[in-house]
Amino acid sequence: MQKHVIVVGAGIVGVATALWLQRGGAQVTLVDRDGPAAGASAGNAGLLAAAAVLPNSEPGLIWRAPFMAVSRDAPLFLRWSYLPFMARWLLEFARQCNPRDTARIAQALAPLVLDSFDQHRALAQGTGAERHLHPCDYLYAYADHAALKASEPGWEMRGAHGVSCELLDGPALAEYDPLLARFACAMRMGGHGRISDPRAYVLDLAGYFEGQGGRILRVEATGVARDGARVTGLRVGAETHDCDDLVICAGAWSNPLLRDLGLRVPLETERGYHLELWGASAMPRAPTMVAAGQFVATPMAGRLRLAGIVELGGLRAGPSRAPRDFLRRSLKRCFPDIQYDRQTEWMGHRPSTPDSLPVIGAVPGLTGAWVGVGHQHVGLTAGPVTGRWLAQMVLGQRPNTDMAAYAPGRFG
Repeated sequence: MQKHVIVVGAGIVGVATALWLQRGGAQVTLVDRDGPAAGASAGNAGLLAAAAVLPNSEPGLIWRAPFMAVSRDAPLFLRWSYLPFMARWLLEFARQCNPRDTARIAQALAPLVLDSFDQHRALAQGTGAERHLHPCDYLYAYADHAALKASEPGWEMRGAHGVSCELLDGPALAEYDPLLARFACAMRMGGHGRISDPRAYVLDLAGYFEGQGGRILRVEATGVARDGARVTGLRVGAETHDCDDLVICAGAWSNPLLRDLGLRVPLETERGYHLELWGASAMPRAPTMVAAGQFVATPMAGRLRLAGIVELGGLRAGPSRAPRDFLRRSLKRCFPDIQYDRQTEWMGHRPSTPDSLPVIGAVPGLTGAWVGVGHQHVGLTAGPVTGRWLAQMVLGQRPNTDMAAYAPGRFG
């Protein structure tokens, strides 16, 4: 008998999970209030960040963060009225800001990101979404050598996980990309990828899924139906959609459903921003992280996207002016010669856990309940491999990775 699985959330993680389940022989329904690619999967930096093995909770950050939060020239912003609501999350985050936990978390991040371009190619094969995938380098650009020197522990850790890099200094950097001549130096990493239109990419994947018999419902999930210790369906208002298995991949909006499953996950949103320069007169040769601003400049179809920033402020508040102004000042400082026809802006929600690791796997104590949320800054990068792992587990197979680090019950 064909297994029927409902996947809640139609971002890259949910769509990848639905596709891999469908390829494994399951009947799949994908549920999302706003439809595919409506959130962070559309507004991200478009980078497949194979080098992203460092957690957000790097050693020493907890002591720098208060000064960053009150500085108009730092890439961390805080809505102070929201601070009491995330105090416990911040306390748990602070506990991770030490060398031992940093090494442990990096070990767990590596399987999620290192082969990200190949994982995306496998996911997109035959779907039509391949046209958006492009192999590329990835650069970290520094204003001075002192900043590079301060970041050496991070580069050593990347190297320990197999990330190869090359220093481009002065004239060599200008020769590689004249647009970066204002920077003192950069670290160049090969083996990365970019997506030229993240929203179109996820929509193409979802369209292929639907064309192969998958069902997409644009409705809001309101609860979980259970029979004792087994999940039997998803509640949508007064209706219940029956299923054999239920997978929650709803990103930053997952908590109500997780609580309905009896799972307590300290899930917060890191609000991210981007500016897009349409008809830009110049593009960087490869996606480039401006180290001082912690934003990535990525060439995309018809525009240049500047994406990044962290704002702590919850799900309900609208966009803030300060992060957008910071990006505009950074644009003028770093790329003053770029002309463009028009500028658009976006704000969205990255789902983050205090230990920088997603929650992937079976919900403890329940049969037929699964979760894949909390990918922070690497949701696009790690979406395909997360979807593959979830599909394998739902279909009774064993992923070739130790899943203990991502266990849904690890927070108690």
